[in-house]
Amino acid sequence: MTLKTNKLRDAISFALVGTSALAASGVAFAQEENKDAGQLDTVVVTGSRIPRAELENEQPIITVSREQIEKQGFSSVADILQNLTSAGSPAISRANALSSGEDVGGYYIDLRNLGASRTLILLNGKRLGVSTSGLQDLGQIPMSAIERIDVLKDGASSIYGSDAIAGVVNVITRKNFEGAQADVYLGAYDQGESKQDYSFTIGANSDRGGLTFSAEYSKEDPVLGGDREFSRYGNSGRNFPFSGWSLISQNGVWLGGNCSSGLCTLNRGSDPRDPNNYHNITPAERSNANEVMYVQTGLERKSTFLSASYDITQNIRFVTDIGYNKRITQQQIAGYPGNYGFGLLSANSYFNPAPGADQYWFRRFWELPRRTRSELQTVRVSLGLEGSFDLNDHLWTWDVGFLSNENTNNKYARGDAYVPALQAALGPSYLNSATGRVECGSSTSPTPYGTNFGNGECIPFNPFLPYGQAGQGSLGNSALQAFLFPEYHDAGKTQTTDYTANIAGSLFSMPAGDFGIAFGLEHRSEEGRFVPDAVNQAGQSTGLPATTTQGSYSLDEAYLELEIPVLADLPGAKELTFNVASRYSDYSNFGNTTNNKFQMRWRPMDGLLVRATYADGFRAPAIADLYGGVGGSFEYYTDPCGIGAPGTVNGNAACNAAGVPVGYVQLGQANVPCTVYPCQTNFQFLSGSNPNLSPETAKSKTAGIVWSPKFADGLDLSLDWYDVKIDDTIISDSVDNILNDCYRNGIAARCAGIVRNSAGAITNLFYGLTNAGGLRTEGYDLGVHYRLPEFSLGKFTLDWQTSYTSKYDQLADNSADTKWVGYVGYPGIFRVRSNFGVDWTKGDFSIAYMARYYSGMKETCASAPRPCSDPTHIDTYGNLDKQNRTGSNTFHDLQFSARLPWNATASIGANNVTNHLGPIMFSAPNSSFPYYGGFDIGRFWYVKYQQRF
Repeated sequence: MTLKTNKLRDAISFALVGTSALAASGVAFAQEENKDAGQLDTVVVTGSRIPRAELENEQPIITVSREQIEKQGFSSVADILQNLTSAGSPAISRANALSSGEDVGGYYIDLRNLGASRTLILLNGKRLGVSTSGLQDLGQIPMSAIERIDVLKDGASSIYGSDAIAGVVNVITRKNFEGAQADVYLGAYDQGESKQDYSFTIGANSDRGGLTFSAEYSKEDPVLGGDREFSRYGNSGRNFPFSGWSLISQNGVWLGGNCSSGLCTLNRGSDPRDPNNYHNITPAERSNANEVMYVQTGLERKSTFLSASYDITQNIRFVTDIGYNKRITQQQIAGYPGNYGFGLLSANSYFNPAPGADQYWFRRFWELPRRTRSELQTVRVSLGLEGSFDLNDHLWTWDVGFLSNENTNNKYARGDAYVPALQAALGPSYLNSATGRVECGSSTSPTPYGTNFGNGECIPFNPFLPYGQAGQGSLGNSALQAFLFPEYHDAGKTQTTDYTANIAGSLFSMPAGDFGIAFGLEHRSEEGRFVPDAVNQAGQSTGLPATTTQGSYSLDEAYLELEIPVLADLPGAKELTFNVASRYSDYSNFGNTTNNKFQMRWRPMDGLLVRATYADGFRAPAIADLYGGVGGSFEYYTDPCGIGAPGTVNGNAACNAAGVPVGYVQLGQANVPCTVYPCQTNFQFLSGSNPNLSPETAKSKTAGIVWSPKFADGLDLSLDWYDVKIDDTIISDSVDNILNDCYRNGIAARCAGIVRNSAGAITNLFYGLTNAGGLRTEGYDLGVHYRLPEFSLGKFTLDWQTSYTSKYDQLADNSADTKWVGYVGYPGIFRVRSNFGVDWTKGDFSIAYMARYYSGMKETCASAPRPCSDPTHIDTYGNLDKQNRTGSNTFHDLQFSARLPWNATASIGANNVTNHLGPIMFSAPNSSFPYYGGFDIGRFWYVKYQQRF
């Protein structure tokens, strides 16, 4: 005999797979099981620890069933969840080629646009492991192992602890799987980049237990910027070729050379030592870095997952989940834009076209694109005992568990020059008549020729030789590449260890039902480290300097949840139930916090449910937030004190007090005056962690109704309102926010970290992490789901999900003069997201269609040649903030499936079947290109085949 809770669990699993109504209303009505008892026992649902006789809940939950997963043309958990209307922008977009670190290539979910670190991910009710930055990778779970996905769109820190501010995603894996199943997924864009996924699942069961094993392999090709129209021409987009191309060209630039502009490049094929062989560089000879950058990173993943259970006794069961995942991510951006800042070409270099004086140069190292290969291995082991017993004629359940989740990360990168070697290669050199080679040093003081800088060897470099032109000193020389560009290795590891104990049941019976209670204890520890290559730590490469992240913390928690039935089976009150919960958390680093939750479930009549919640929430700082050290970056920003800046305030009191000269012009890369804003600095700005951070705190409120009218069988309607406010957010100020507050808004406290030189240029600006400001969002979720009665043409199901964001405001800091600024309508924060689906089935054939709608976006359009539909817009502070608004976007997906006589199913379909592309967005939201990183990048065709044995 199995545990009592299994009777309902099996029935509920069947109900979840068999009805897609859950996705519309967030409510599941318990199915009666034809057993001798005549009724079902209880089950625990996501968002509560108290077992109940039905899944109908006072909380807004969406459930994505196995059937729904298979009817979509996506091959990852995150892609499916990202298309929920309540999902925000991708956390670490694979369209952002400039992203780096251990999180790149992972699959993350961001509910309500509150950030992926504020959405808690569970696997079978237990936490996933986190990276040092606090992100949880859904990609470690094989799609083939998933039974369903519960998405709780409500705060749940009182039940689960930290991170559950925006909501909870609980991935439930297959249990009691019998037989075997093989799946093949093959797809490609019109342009040819492919995706493939192969999986196999096998399971067996007995009277006392069962085992399910899944294995999966997937691979996705990278997408090059040059292969998409919107990414081909850099930050200017498809409409303005050459705009945004870099003066630091792969053809080499001699500054102050023998040409009229002083920006000279070699006549291709001529002698670079002759100063008369140079001409003014033309726009077409500049560097278009985007054409070799990845629009979408390449990805390869191997994963296995084992789930098993065994009944030790009639009422005690052993359960375990064991998972392994290896993720390999490939990134590529253009070769480094080398320049004289790393060393002048020596006056005594053999390659100097004007010997006797050091020469200034630019040269993008086009021959060596900066490539990064990240490998992340995850090993997860979950062990537990669970059981049940009767006490005073009430069923009680208990469980104890242990979880270990270890992530090991290794990153290998090549393409950034080793600065000491570069300086040596630019130094004195001569033609060795004995070898016929140009070698470092001089004939009287030669340096050994070779690739090992550590052994005193050297190979000279000619920065004026264009890409593709052979000759001595050419970067096409593999030996010179080996000398200048070593491979860098970063390594990291995170470890989550968790011990849990829970007990739940009914204390006594009341007239309206049983008084439920759940109580639990948890001890968890998090430790992590990420160690960059020693060269990067020392700041000796052309890449960004980085520091080690290393630290740990632990916590002890206890929670209590009560279910209080007040009224039942009365006129106007078929049910009125209250649920209260509280969780106490004691952290080793910042102290303790208590979070409470109050919920109400009222059913005035059959088919109508009214629900409401009020909840506290919190997010503890991640290890990287606390112990991440300090790193540098070359930021894009707009200096309000520059005369060319949009809405310049050059000459005002704040700029004058900072010593900025009247008429100052902001300088960008290579100290060239900025003409397009924001403009990238030539100086590294520092940002970093803070060991004294406190947790973020939150208040969330929801209220909603669910109606299944009797007069329309199969129709389910739901409407939910939400309001979330987060205080003491962990933020790293943007450079623009700091500058605007200091110079435009007159907030003197914001000026302290800005360092300028005598010419007025900003040479350093620290914007480290702090608890400051806040975030608040408010909106509505509407669900309409209609299962039409079956007739001669088959079965039709209609599903319409819409999320409306009425408010999304941010407070940059806690200064008295700082105002809440609204961001609804900016890329990723859509006013309206809506999905409409039609599912048709007749016999062995089915068709699934979905339209994904996104309302229009807006962005600043201060600098030409950007289009500008609202040139008179005034921002929150009363300043002119020109904006451009784009239209809405709709993507259409279509899939046709057929069940085959040999126990197989074949499907063919297309995501974005109309090949729709979004608008050019100059702000490059969630990407490295002028395109929103959450949109489809083309039409994607696929075929799927499933064979059951």
